[in-house]
Amino acid sequence: MMDLGISSFEQIFDPDPKCWFHAVRNIKNGIIGNNWQKEQLITLGVVPRLLQFMVDEGVPLDLRLECAVVLGSLAKGRESNVRALIDAGCVPILFKDLNQNCLRYTEACLRCLRTIFNSPYSPSELVYQDPGIMPHLVSIMSKSACTQECVTNILSNCCKNAEQQAILSSNGAIAALAPLLASDNYRVQMPVLRCLAMLCHQNHQVSMSVATATFNGDLITSMLSRLISRDKTTEMQMAAAKCLTYLCRADAISASEPIIGFKTLATLIRLCKSDKTWEERVEGAELLAYLIEVDISLQRMAAISDQIISTLAEYFKYPGSPFDSMLMPTKKVFLNDDILVGNELRQAAFRAYASLGANDEDIRRRIIETEDLMQHIVNGLSDPVLKVQMAAIRCLHSLSRSVQQLRTNFQDHSVWKPIIKLLRNAPEEILIVASSTLCNLLLEFSPSKEPILDSGVVDLLVSLTRHEEPTLRLNGTWALMNMTFQSDQKVRSQIMSVLGADQLFRLLSDPDVNILMKTLGLMRNLLSNKTQIDQIMTIHGTQVMQAVTLILEGDHAVEVKEQALCILANVADGDIAKGCIMGNENILRKVMNYMVHSNVKLQIAGTFCISNLLWNDDEGAVERQQKLRDLGVQRILQQLLGTNDSVLFDRVKTALQQF
Repeated sequence: MMDLGISSFEQIFDPDPKCWFHAVRNIKNGIIGNNWQKEQLITLGVVPRLLQFMVDEGVPLDLRLECAVVLGSLAKGRESNVRALIDAGCVPILFKDLNQNCLRYTEACLRCLRTIFNSPYSPSELVYQDPGIMPHLVSIMSKSACTQECVTNILSNCCKNAEQQAILSSNGAIAALAPLLASDNYRVQMPVLRCLAMLCHQNHQVSMSVATATFNGDLITSMLSRLISRDKTTEMQMAAAKCLTYLCRADAISASEPIIGFKTLATLIRLCKSDKTWEERVEGAELLAYLIEVDISLQRMAAISDQIISTLAEYFKYPGSPFDSMLMPTKKVFLNDDILVGNELRQAAFRAYASLGANDEDIRRRIIETEDLMQHIVNGLSDPVLKVQMAAIRCLHSLSRSVQQLRTNFQDHSVWKPIIKLLRNAPEEILIVASSTLCNLLLEFSPSKEPILDSGVVDLLVSLTRHEEPTLRLNGTWALMNMTFQSDQKVRSQIMSVLGADQLFRLLSDPDVNILMKTLGLMRNLLSNKTQIDQIMTIHGTQVMQAVTLILEGDHAVEVKEQALCILANVADGDIAKGCIMGNENILRKVMNYMVHSNVKLQIAGTFCISNLLWNDDEGAVERQQKLRDLGVQRILQQLLGTNDSVLFDRVKTALQQF
């Protein structure tokens, strides 16, 4: 056993209790700073013996204290040591021994627990197995500087979902943390900030409790505002900014509050500057992206603040980026660490750009003018690091909302090609954003639409409509809808053929109303030209009429039924297709019922359908008019002349003029 000697190790297993204390103390002194010794002790089985001492009520408290200290020292070795301690059942025993009425012993147990819970193997679920652990941790938090530091570290690593946030909040964690935020002990303040951030993340109820909590009449938000000041360390500014960001995104603080726009936003932008470490620049950009993601006022404020767009452009210039390698492949060999840092910086910049350009066309234009940005994005789409790939496609999706960029930069760089490649083989999360971007590239004013159509993408999009993930079904249907807008008969026939009646009915029965609406929009686009309407209805007329009947008879919102009636109106505009409606008295009566519906939108849609059936210039108009007159359509139209809605009145007047 190297410096420890065999005797110390053997003595802890000696039947004579008098040997134990000195043996454990010798072990404690011998392993300080010696990771090899720690691993050897674990391998030899010292951990179960130490735990045995701790659970034995007959063992003196001073020996149990020494055991806790040794366990804490072992935990500070390599990560594998922590795993070994957890596997040996160390955590429940340490939690149980926190009930001992001895502050030194409590602190020793907490120090070991802190180290374990700060590790990548943090067994957060063990805190919640015994309902008495959490309230006890909160109750002992304020006993000393050590308990404050250790308990807050443990809690910050045990708050990972809404259920855990609620448990911490209900056990008084917020009230216990508030005083510690005003502590002058940096080692206490930092874990308190991390814990508050974890409590607030995407949790409105808990965030409201934090935002309204006070200590000595001082709001937590006011204390956070002071901790974000420039006279604090960068680490503290970042942690306080994270708390305020999460409070804002959880709607506990309005984005219009000065503490958000003038302090939090400004701090995050400052933390993106090149004088900060790369870790700080990455976290600053990621937090900035999250803060402004959904608020256009913050996006506009950020875009004009301290040259953030050009600041983010610097992220792509870190040595080791793929673009650097492409420009000078023979001049420099980049280290793995450089590549790792370059990846982190690039994905952070992509995410920030995505949020900045989410809503404002002028901001998108300024972003896209960043030197070589489109090339960086295209490179990112094929990056082997999924984090970079995801950020790049999010950035592209944000910029694809720009009509101008779709017509220029997107076309110049043929960005549709890597997107199609992603759709053929990418994780689900990337598929969702890539398919959303493709929907924009298939809009009628996008020059990319034609080459995408020629690439044989229909089969791929139809396969998305069959996906288990609702968002992918929606995006697949949405893309097909955009594809069919003002498309030629060849494209429409191909889509109908590949999609098939069975899948069409499945989409019309989808529980997601957005998918249903896009499917109806797809059907309207397929049936939007006289010649094409007749061709499609000749082949698929029965299925189309069944689909419309399914919607009109179902329990759907007004907007859904309005779309179904508009499809019928399109069918009624065809020459041959009119027969599909006129030969189905059940459908005709349904349309008549909607003409007298309480909702004016449905009245307008129903009347429009009837007007197309009555149209004088179409062949067979006299016979159709007579049948509709016999069914009572003319009488309903005359009654509707008394409407106060100008659009409905015009529709009714036009229809009556056909008789």
